[in-house]
Amino acid sequence: MGKVYAVGIGPGDPLQMTAAAAQVLAGGDVIAGYSGYVDLIRPLYPDRKFIETPMRGEVERCQLALEAARAGQTVAVICSGDAGIYGMAGLLIEMAGDTEITVMPGVTAAISGAALLGAPLGHDFAVISLSDLLTPWEKIEKRLELAAEADLCMALYNPGSRKRADYLQRACRIIRRHAAPETVCGIARNVGRDGECISILSLQELETEPADMFTTVFIGNSQTKRIGNRMVTPRGYHVSDE
Repeated sequence: MGKVYAVGIGPGDPLQMTAAAAQVLAGGDVIAGYSGYVDLIRPLYPDRKFIETPMRGEVERCQLALEAARAGQTVAVICSGDAGIYGMAGLLIEMAGDTEITVMPGVTAAISGAALLGAPLGHDFAVISLSDLLTPWEKIEKRLELAAEADLCMALYNPGSRKRADYLQRACRIIRRHAAPETVCGIARNVGRDGECISILSLQELETEPADMFTTVFIGNSQTKRIGNRMVTPRGYHVSDE
């Protein structure tokens, strides 16, 4: 029997893929993934066999990968960012049976986007997806409310799409129940891909910003500040105990 690796390929730029992930992709027989992610790495591994399924084809993708492994092949199931953060690792483990699954970590959008902005996650933070495809909006709303009440920094994934054009605006209104309108926020778009850009703005300004599935939104806490073109949430190293 072969093996299955759940591999996070990072944001898309090969330079931001971990060396361990690249080693797995270079040494395996099959690479399986969402077609959009496969297109990002296909030029790097032209001799591999690829299994591709469309968006929302996750169960079929895992089943095909597991079948290839049971036939003796070494398979890498790829995800953008990290395989265990909104990725395929959990589903693979649930479906694996007696097939060995190894999870290879990757650079998730909260990390790669934060690096572009400076240090927005320098203290405690929450990562919340605004996609209600698999999670009811009522539960997302409660998580936003409690994170804001706790004064946590936040990284928001999947903040908008054609069908969810106003979800970021709705999230901002919830957060503003507990956060000041001038709270420092940041946006990172197309991280590690063509069109990469960032912007720093207030929570009030964020409420009118467009966002899509390639956008990661960062919302600071009450201590977050803008320093030049950087967003920084201090941890307090310079604060005296006196």
